[in-house]
Amino acid sequence: MISRLNLRSAWMAGFLLSAIPCTSGQALALTRAQVATDSGGHLAKVGGSVVLVEPDIELSLLTAGGLREPRKEWTDTARRLFPAQVRAQLAGKTVELKPDYDVADDLDPTSQLGQIVRLNEAVAMSITQYSVPGSALATKKDARGKPRMDWSLGPGVAVLREATGADYAMFTYVRDSYASGGRTALRIFGVLAGAAMGYALDIGGGAQVGVSTLVDLRTGQVVWYNLLANQSGDLRDEKGAQKTVQNMLQQMPL
Repeated sequence: MISRLNLRSAWMAGFLLSAIPCTSGQALALTRAQVATDSGGHLAKVGGSVVLVEPDIELSLLTAGGLREPRKEWTDTARRLFPAQVRAQLAGKTVELKPDYDVADDLDPTSQLGQIVRLNEAVAMSITQYSVPGSALATKKDARGKPRMDWSLGPGVAVLREATGADYAMFTYVRDSYASGGRTALRIFGVLAGAAMGYALDIGGGAQVGVSTLVDLRTGQVVWYNLLANQSGDLRDEKGAQKTVQNMLQQMPL
């Protein structure tokens, strides 16, 4: 079971959700996938073996008051279904799948592996924030001034390659919440009240937000990244997990 080293806080989920605009009242599943490019603009090609690092997943009940109450049973189910679906959907691709890598509960955040996990989290946040037009860093633009996918965790990732034998590692973070009956009723009341007064009023319901990265363990380069924001995703059953993983794996360069 994974030790949440950084991305467990509620504000992180809010930060990721705000990175993709979602229209109130619509069941949207929006993604923002990016593939690494070199200075010439050529897309990275993935070949070799891939290991799925135990995903950081937590499912919660969204109460009428807007609080997120973690639900262990839901979370345990999602942690089982998500990696199984990743393996199923990557089967038959051009890469070899290594056994999943479990992160120890008592992992020391100052250890080499702990630092890699935390660094990946920080880099994923940076990609989310600085890889869109208008916010791209000067050092992350191509010759035309457009955002360029050019991020790295550095050579320290070699320790994970030694531990897994894989050429690439896939890191995933997901937070999924589901509205309680009280929250749903309050939301409906708000929408109706807003309509009666002539304006839109939606306090919001449950939401699914996630981010994944694929890191080359030989160089540290982040070769692929995807941000997912979904107003109707569900990781509590196999069908929902299948759809979530399908959205999450979009444009992975395999």
